[in-house]
Amino acid sequence: MINIIITLFAAYILGSLPTSYIMGKLIKGIDIRDFGSGNVGATNALRVLGTKVGIFTLIIDIGKGFLAVNIARFIIQQPSDLIIIATGLFAILGHIFTIFLKFKGGKGVATSAGVFIAIVPIPIAIALFVFVVTVWLSKYVSLGSILAAFTLFISELIINVKSSFAELEILIFIFIIVLFIIIRHKANIKRLINGNENKISFINK
Repeated sequence: MINIIITLFAAYILGSLPTSYIMGKLIKGIDIRDFGSGNVGATNALRVLGTKVGIFTLIIDIGKGFLAVNIARFIIQQPSDLIIIATGLFAILGHIFTIFLKFKGGKGVATSAGVFIAIVPIPIAIALFVFVVTVWLSKYVSLGSILAAFTLFISELIINVKSSFAELEILIFIFIIVLFIIIRHKANIKRLINGNENKISFINK
């Protein structure tokens, strides 16, 4: 039980590290929350701090979720799917409700991707492909995130149907995270419908 508590705590703290906020302070001496969308996710880092820093931030945010799950596998001997899911969830919640910024963080997409890379590599690979193609063609990161989330769920659903729902707990977890991502993108969805969503531009700074 102690190991589980330590693992969940570590996952939350790891997820809470506000990468884009830290990069903004280190590189430009600014609070990234005062610029662009005001969000502390990788997309706003790319928009405000430039392509290189944005991509670096994205990699770190993905790494937080991936590392959290593997910390659980290292600390706990043969962790159950529920423990792995709980660890991933705490990392995602840490990113969204970071203790370091008064519980106001990013939207959780990148850290969720890292969690699912560690748990369901094939479905997330398909989802990431959809994300990259969508963003490349449309320049809408929000649209790419939403379509990737749906793709992840559908891919895992197909796997479960073929395996008589052998990974039901993971499917439910994915459904909850996808639903949460959609809710976090509610304002973006309204802007997409109205045709005034911000497009991403790849700039070098």
